[in-house]
Amino acid sequence: MAFGGGGLRQDGGIWWVLPAVTTVGPKPQTKKLKTTNTDSTKIEEHLITRGFMSNYTCWSRHGEILLDQNTSFSDLNNETDWNDDHENVSDMLHDCEDNVPEKEYYDEFQQLFDESEKPLYTGCTKFTKLSVVLKLFNIKATNGWSDTSFTSLLKIVHEMLPEDNELPVSLYQAKKLICPMGLEIERIHACPNDCMLYRNQHADLDKCIICGTSRYKRKAQMEEENIIATKKGPTAKLLWYFPIIPRLKRLFANAKDAKLLRWHAERKIDDKIRHVADSPQWRNINNDFEEFGQEIRNIRFELSSDGFNPFGSLSSRHSTWPVLLCIYNLPPWLCMKRKYIMMSLLIQGPKQPGNDIDVYLAPLIDDMKILWNSGVEVYDAYIGHNFQLRAMIFCTISDFPAYGNLSGYGTKGKKACPICEDDTHSLWLKNCKKTVYMGHRRFLPHKHRYRREKKVFNGRIKKKKARKPLNGEILFSRLENLNIVFGKVKGKSRSVTNSIWKKRSIFWDLPYWKHLQVRHCLDIMHIEKNVCESLLGLLLNLKGKSKDGANVRRDMVAMGIRPELAPVENVGKRKYLPPACYTMSKDEKTKFCQCLHTMKVPSGYSANIKKLVSMNDLKLVGMKSHDCHVLLTHMIPIAIRGILPDRIRHTITKLCLFFNMIHSKVISH
Repeated sequence: MAFGGGGLRQDGGIWWVLPAVTTVGPKPQTKKLKTTNTDSTKIEEHLITRGFMSNYTCWSRHGEILLDQNTSFSDLNNETDWNDDHENVSDMLHDCEDNVPEKEYYDEFQQLFDESEKPLYTGCTKFTKLSVVLKLFNIKATNGWSDTSFTSLLKIVHEMLPEDNELPVSLYQAKKLICPMGLEIERIHACPNDCMLYRNQHADLDKCIICGTSRYKRKAQMEEENIIATKKGPTAKLLWYFPIIPRLKRLFANAKDAKLLRWHAERKIDDKIRHVADSPQWRNINNDFEEFGQEIRNIRFELSSDGFNPFGSLSSRHSTWPVLLCIYNLPPWLCMKRKYIMMSLLIQGPKQPGNDIDVYLAPLIDDMKILWNSGVEVYDAYIGHNFQLRAMIFCTISDFPAYGNLSGYGTKGKKACPICEDDTHSLWLKNCKKTVYMGHRRFLPHKHRYRREKKVFNGRIKKKKARKPLNGEILFSRLENLNIVFGKVKGKSRSVTNSIWKKRSIFWDLPYWKHLQVRHCLDIMHIEKNVCESLLGLLLNLKGKSKDGANVRRDMVAMGIRPELAPVENVGKRKYLPPACYTMSKDEKTKFCQCLHTMKVPSGYSANIKKLVSMNDLKLVGMKSHDCHVLLTHMIPIAIRGILPDRIRHTITKLCLFFNMIHSKVISH
């Protein structure tokens, strides 16, 4: 199996010509060119000095070295110049110069300019004190150095340099040097039961006004001494808020970033979907809010949130929730880059906020109201003048459980579909003890043949049509008077008049939210991982992961589906499950796993598939989301060739093709 383009490879003094391969199959035939060591040296030098081919794009950010045509082969070992364009200190200082208040930090910022011109030591002309500290911090962040190791490095380098050097000798001194270049951070105290935030009119309170819990962690006092705690102590729970307005100012203060934020309006437009700006919702916003749409620099954010465990396996129940903002004005290859993703909130654990996440979103929503209503004055370094910047939240992206937390809809039980609501077609399985949703045929065209199929479904013809999704204004009228009391306190009843909706989400406070056609989106990577694991568990009949079993077969018989697959009950013996059309024998499972085990992919394409396949147990283990994406969209259709019947193989291949198509960079209308 081979991927990628053509090239040359040296093996034992012989150069191999590798043709470009874009399909999957047996290895292509190659031609051997026997050469001497002198000839191979000349070929290698010619490739370096003249390039791989004419007009070849050198991808310097992917590890290739930029060399001039006059560069000789002996220059390869030269060290890379530290003075890269992206590390220009003066550019960074000018980026943050406009974001420093007139009085606050003014003296420190002036001192920062002085440090940027001060040489590292007497007679040094290449490095300044500030540039060296920034480069060392960059290396620390890139390689994940600990604070202790970084301090040790500073001490050693300080001793190696001349005695009059200006290098800091501790992490504290280094951070203090560059602190004016940082951005504002707000530490907001929160109720440990997620009832409220201590901000605005509640900033000076010591107890929660809802549950009465103390704002601080107080030490336990001896009961017999009856000592009243006088010290406040550390806060019980903390919310980290990173204001987005200063970060937007910092982006526009850089001419390169300011130009990139105009990309969506200056791109070439055709009849295909290449960017979020090609979506109908983008155009509808420009039409409904003309003043907002006329300014191409106005920002459209995507909000995403999910829980993670920052301590790994040390605390499996700990859940910290970051709230991230992605900028859709940028090109598609930069939207999801770490540099342009803003972490606006960090909700402290150990318990997840759940339905009470609205309490923590309040500071962000307040800033988004300002950015929508009046906007803020921002300097555009690309154009060279100030303008009034406005911004909006275009949509949210999350997995399905977080979908319920952000939207306020109850995503569990009989009415779990937020689009169908009361019209959700659900069925309770008595044997599996689960709720399933079987009414998907109503979304098909009226004359589709599947509507008339009885045997392969539930024995009925589906004539009912699906209900159209409710628009935002009708939905807002249902939720306008829906209010609840936030907080995880036992005995507190929530005043909910509608059992389907758990709350009126805080996003409805935004003036434009009810005018959006799509407000919440699902993360496709979560869905792909679930589908891939279920498919592999079904094909390989993995215990605990297979969707086929005795209880499933009994429920199918009760619904009149596939009676020939009913489990056979033998007295004194194990239950026998008749093989289904997708059941594979041990030899077929071995061939399937062997195919995946022998696949080779380029570096960075995915994880090493060989390490994911266990040939002893005939299963796949340790798969990440991206590994499931590669398996589902490319490898599983190849591995099942010649193993499963054609009709089953075609069905699985179409499922994989569907996920492959929606991941395409270009989608036709």
